[in-house]
Amino acid sequence: MSFTSPGQRLREAVAHSAIVVPGVPSALVGKLAEQQGFDAVYLSGAALSASMLALPDVGLLTLTELAQQASHLCRAVEIPVMVDADTGFGDVIHVERTIIELEKAGVAGIQIEDQEFPKRCGHLGGKSLIDVEAMCAKLRAADKARADSSLVLIARTDARGVTSFDDALDRARRYLDAGADWIFPEALANRSEFERFADEIDAPLIANMTEFGKSPLLSLTELADLGYAVALFPVTLLRVAMKAMEAALGVLAEDGTQTDLLDLMQTRAELYELLEYDPMGNEDSEGPT
Repeated sequence: MSFTSPGQRLREAVAHSAIVVPGVPSALVGKLAEQQGFDAVYLSGAALSASMLALPDVGLLTLTELAQQASHLCRAVEIPVMVDADTGFGDVIHVERTIIELEKAGVAGIQIEDQEFPKRCGHLGGKSLIDVEAMCAKLRAADKARADSSLVLIARTDARGVTSFDDALDRARRYLDAGADWIFPEALANRSEFERFADEIDAPLIANMTEFGKSPLLSLTELADLGYAVALFPVTLLRVAMKAMEAALGVLAEDGTQTDLLDLMQTRAELYELLEYDPMGNEDSEGPT
C-alpha cells in the first residue's frame, strides 16, 4: 500500500483548482470542517491564542503549545493541516526545531513570517520586519530541517503594510529562492494588488480573507481567476462562534433557560456522529437528542 504524506496531499489539493481553507481553533472544529467536505484546514496562531489562552496574537503562544494542538488536530482529521508558526519562535536554530516538532505532529504545511519578534496581527499597524537575508536564512534552515521534501514551506511577507508593495514582491522572490514553496502576501490593499502580485510571482499563493482587516473580501472564484491557490479564512469560525455564544449567554441571563436556543444547537446525536461514537449499550446514554 502506497503512503501519501500530508505535504503531498496538500500539494495535490491545489494542483487543479483553488481551495477554501478555514481556520479551525480546535480538533473538534477540524473534524466538522472535514465532515463538510473541505480539502484542508488551518491552525491560526491568532485563533489559537485567543481561544486557548484568551491572549492576543502578539507572539505569546509557545512552540510547545502550538505543537500539542497541531498534533491533536492532525490525529483528528485525515485532510491536510496547515499551521501558522508565526516568526518560527526565534532565530535560525529555533526555526529548525519548529519545523522538526511540527512535522512530527503531522502537519502538511508550515507558515513562517518576516516580522520582528514580538509579532503583531498582520492587519494592524506598528509592525516591523526582519532583514530580507535574515528571513532567507530562516527559510534555508527550514528547508534543511524538513524530513519530507513535500512538506510545504509557506513564507509570509508583511512588507506591504510596513515598507511597500514592491518590497513585498522582491521579498517573495528572494524567499522562493531560499527554499519557500508557497507565498503568503499579507494585507494587500485592493483587488489590483492581488492581481499584480499573482501576475509577478510564479508560485502557489495564499490570499488571507480575514474579516475587518486591510484587504477586500474576495470570493474563491475571484481569487482563483486571479491565480491564487488558497482562499484562507483564518478566524471566521471563531468569530461566528463567539458571537453566537455571546447571544446564547444573553438568553440564559435573561430567561434562565436554554429552551429558545435548542433549534440553534448541535444535537447530542450530531455530536456523537461527528465523534464517530456509538452510545448504544452505554448505560449513561440519555437518548438521541
